[in-house]
Amino acid sequence: MGLKGPPSLLSAAVFSLLGDDERFQVDAAGIWSLDVAGGGPPPGDAATPLSRLSFAVVDVETTGGAWRRGDRVTEVAVVPVTDGAIEDGLGTLVNPGRRIPPKIQGLTGITDAMVAGAPPFEGVAPRIEEALADRVFVAHNVQFDWGFVRTELLHSTGAAPEPPLLCTVRLGRFLLPSLRRYNLDALTSHFGIRVHARHRAYGDALATARLLLHLLEEAESQGIFDLPALEEALKRRSGPRRRRPASG
Repeated sequence: MGLKGPPSLLSAAVFSLLGDDERFQVDAAGIWSLDVAGGGPPPGDAATPLSRLSFAVVDVETTGGAWRRGDRVTEVAVVPVTDGAIEDGLGTLVNPGRRIPPKIQGLTGITDAMVAGAPPFEGVAPRIEEALADRVFVAHNVQFDWGFVRTELLHSTGAAPEPPLLCTVRLGRFLLPSLRRYNLDALTSHFGIRVHARHRAYGDALATARLLLHLLEEAESQGIFDLPALEEALKRRSGPRRRRPASG
């Protein structure tokens, strides 16, 4: 792209331009390429069954919805899923270094007083990096969570991993086309998953991990058994969704 400057700043700039576009993927060496399926190759053998992959299911709570405009993480959780089993994860409040808007405090229950004594993201960055290593990064609306985590890691350490990304919203839309809504409440309700501590990072990450296992089972029931096949199926489905006919 002809950009020059410090590598960490260039990496953030390129991600800012391309990170929200699922047609682009970046490999572990930081090389970008065009791929409408989104995400990179899975860690390990490309033919590893979905049920045997290692996932890091992530949720963040933030001061707002725009990491590009300076919003920061107030809470982060990572729940590992290995060989089809949910493992103990990590969850921590984070001091964002700025005030949390009253509307966000009302939604999440996370107040300025609660994060005042919490570590800044730099203090938890090593644990986050370790929790993400060699795993597929999964979130409900993955570009939101990954955008914040990646930006915070770049600010904290000057570098960030480039894992494959998997979005449970996108999976739900593909695998369950008859549903009317695909937010976390709708999909967990569909599968009978109880959500503990809604709008808190660990509660939402744990619910998303349970949702992921159901969606992977659904994918296998539809004849999709590994990540490359799933990405190819998502690529074929990509494109504008048909509008539902108006009732009346």
